[in-house]
Amino acid sequence: MLHPENVRIGSLSFDVWTAGPEAGEPVMLLHGWPQDGLVWEETAELLAADGFRVIAPDQRGYSPDARPEGAENYHIDLLANDVLSIGSAMGAESFHLAGHDWGSAVSWWLAGHYPDRVRSLTAVSIPHLAAFGRAVATDTDQQQRSSYMDLFREPGAAESALMDNDGAGLQFVYGKDITHGSIVRLVTRFSEPGAMTASLNWYRAMGSDMARLPNVTVPTTYVWGNDDMAAGRVGAEMCASFVDGDYRFVEIEAGHWLPDTHPALIATEIAARARGIAPGATPAEPVV
Repeated sequence: MLHPENVRIGSLSFDVWTAGPEAGEPVMLLHGWPQDGLVWEETAELLAADGFRVIAPDQRGYSPDARPEGAENYHIDLLANDVLSIGSAMGAESFHLAGHDWGSAVSWWLAGHYPDRVRSLTAVSIPHLAAFGRAVATDTDQQQRSSYMDLFREPGAAESALMDNDGAGLQFVYGKDITHGSIVRLVTRFSEPGAMTASLNWYRAMGSDMARLPNVTVPTTYVWGNDDMAAGRVGAEMCASFVDGDYRFVEIEAGHWLPDTHPALIATEIAARARGIAPGATPAEPVV
């Protein structure tokens, strides 16, 4: 079971979900759009049972008391520093890191710019940001997959498209891989005043510096579903070129919402990467 906590960072107050023994190796789990820390519940419970200390924050714009106005307050480096500050506040100056969707983007940024704080990285769905940026620039398939971002950057129009008619547009985004109960909970959450705008500010703050992210040196696993609606094959296969540390690419027959559909697989990959072993191996069998 995930336990709710609250962490205050300056003027912002973050809802944080935790699980596992206090003395366990810390694992930071970062959700994507449009979800929150509870998306990791099943993965977190498995990691906690395996002895890890799990920290899963509702990130900037998602925690009700961490929704500053203005897209300029959602630059990816601010999002990354929130994570570092939450880790420090919870006694985790360094941690194993996993993220999905936008949480994956923030995770890549952290691993690229703050490698001393990241023990290992498990990125889900979104590849290294330079690989993703290059795919958007050169691959027509990825351009089509990412075309929704143009709408998301339009204040007002995006909110209406997603939240009018009881959140019909948002429900369409979730599709069939997310349970009805989760969809009802999330639509209710994003119906809170300012909630959808805050989450869309992540898109509105995007800059070219994201695609110039340096190569990552920390041990990294990248998990990609080959039917992912947001991330195509070109960027996924290019990802290896931007990781200088030990790297594992895991392709599975699945779509975008992997924390919902494959929590056990993700937990296995996070634990294996954290321990530096192949999934299913014992600690005496190193990754080759």
